[in-house]
Amino acid sequence: MNLSKSRYCRGIQCPKMLWLEKYKPDVMEESDNSSVLEQGNVVHEVARYLFGEHINIEYTDNLNEMIKDTYRTIESYEDIIITEASFNYEKNFCSVDILKKNKDNYEIYEVKSSTGVHDVYINDASYQYYVLTSLGLNVTKCSIITINSSYERVGNIELDKLFTINDITNEVKSLQPKVKENIKKINTYMDSDIERNEAIDDHCYNPYLCPFFSYCTRNLPHPNVFDITKTPGVTAMKLYKQGYITFEDLLKAKIGKKYRERIEYDLYDKPDHIDKLSIKEFLDTFSYPLYFLDFETYQMPIPLYDYVHPYEQVPFQYSLHYYEKENGELLHTEYLGIPGTDPRRALAEQLVKEIPLNVCTLAYNMSFEKGVIKRLATIYPDLSEHLMNIHNHIKDLEDPFSKRYYYTKDMAGSSSIKKVLPALFPDDPSLDYHNLDLIHNGAEAMNSFAKMATMSKEELEYTRERLLRYCELDTYAMVKIYKKLKHEILK
Repeated sequence: MNLSKSRYCRGIQCPKMLWLEKYKPDVMEESDNSSVLEQGNVVHEVARYLFGEHINIEYTDNLNEMIKDTYRTIESYEDIIITEASFNYEKNFCSVDILKKNKDNYEIYEVKSSTGVHDVYINDASYQYYVLTSLGLNVTKCSIITINSSYERVGNIELDKLFTINDITNEVKSLQPKVKENIKKINTYMDSDIERNEAIDDHCYNPYLCPFFSYCTRNLPHPNVFDITKTPGVTAMKLYKQGYITFEDLLKAKIGKKYRERIEYDLYDKPDHIDKLSIKEFLDTFSYPLYFLDFETYQMPIPLYDYVHPYEQVPFQYSLHYYEKENGELLHTEYLGIPGTDPRRALAEQLVKEIPLNVCTLAYNMSFEKGVIKRLATIYPDLSEHLMNIHNHIKDLEDPFSKRYYYTKDMAGSSSIKKVLPALFPDDPSLDYHNLDLIHNGAEAMNSFAKMATMSKEELEYTRERLLRYCELDTYAMVKIYKKLKHEILK
């Protein structure tokens, strides 16, 4: 097996993952992780300058050429910083993110776009240490470079404050006997073309969700324990290992009320639960004029603007539906930032113009909208009083569903608007996010806005229109849900 540092880490998580990649790639679940890769690339490109000037070994499909370029560079300098320095030892290949040569010794720096050090990162660096030291290089230090989430940009990026260097040399050295053993086990596993059965266990989602999980659980009855949560996390796996597999099994287990409720509705096809009194009490807290607000935000590992932390939710868009009076006309307004510029000030200014003081504003999962507004109020003191007035008058339209005043089987245990909406309006194509073009969820909205600054005029206009229609549907959906709740209590 030709190993790389990523293959080595996947092989440690589960060797069958590598085996299926080689022998049955068609059963892999597709997932769009392009945005994660793009963010990782941005972090790598910036981190390269942490130690100043450097020489980069350009990527090519010809790995031998990269290795030759690396050795030519090493031999040409006594002290040098090399990025993507590439090595191979007995079919174990690796490219070191940052290699620091200090005359007669070397330091390995592995760059991660995460804000903390995880075991998988230590395994990654340990593999690189093994390759380099096996080739005779005197590696004296191994570190993981991570993002400092508390850093706030003011002026030019300060790389020494943006990044944290975590020395893991001792951990890496202690793992060396295990690295050699792991490589041998992985190669032995891969030598056979006969598929083995591997136990479903914590490694299926830790440190990363395996893209073959559905394949490996294909023979379990459906629905099963892994259907009670969005992904197979700690709760579902713990129950599975205790022998609770089917929904019938789970009724005998100690599980939370919401899990039990979801299972009973599924098994017994129970009728919709509508607590009219509680819904009425909830709706009675509203007043007119009534506003429906939704933000779209994006996250940057490397802050582009002042007063932004790494991975802070930066609002670039909102949609606002509203009624000025009960039974009045439904009105709509919106904001979408200009790509390549900080959208927050203009967004905040328009928001305080469009939402008057002391009015009732609805959001769905209001903690998100309130968090965005509170941050804007911190950044812009002159708008703070009005922004915090909006913040303090927000009510959460998710409450009737999260508190189970209203629950149906089709909500599948969730109070997310993406589950509630089709459950309440199964036959309304205008409320189906799948019928939208290009952008169907928040992640796609975030990724699209991030790319708009480099788009052609035609692409930009098309994407802009798609973003507006997506965000508009979010608040229109809230209006429809609100009207549905009103209708139910009047029946």
